[in-house]
Amino acid sequence: MRILGINIPDEKKIRIALTYIYGIGPNRANNILVGTKIDPNKKAKALDASEVNSIKEYIDKNYKVEGELRLVIRQHITLLKDIKSYRGSRHNHRLPARGQRTKTNSRTIRGNVRRTAGSGKRKVELR
Repeated sequence: MRILGINIPDEKKIRIALTYIYGIGPNRANNILVGTKIDPNKKAKALDASEVNSIKEYIDKNYKVEGELRLVIRQHITLLKDIKSYRGSRHNHRLPARGQRTKTNSRTIRGNVRRTAGSGKRKVELR
């Protein structure tokens, strides 16, 4: 089943399956199901076409998700860079922006770069 261009897993309950959409977490998924009056314990494959359409319409009307949300987030980061705020400079230098330490444990934002003496060893090719 596809909702908003995303493949939703059929075997999961709909309240879990909706979290596969970027911008929808567990809390928002529950709010959507309450707003559309759909049983949260129902499996995704058990939904009929009218229920799927009501979920799509509710999400379109009330939330920004997927590409639209990514665009807004990108615009906010660009604004931070343009006004040269501290957070913007951290984004520019590809460093953590929310106060995390950087001596160790900043692998996620830096792309798993290892810059220590022992880790740069080349693997010996056996002939």
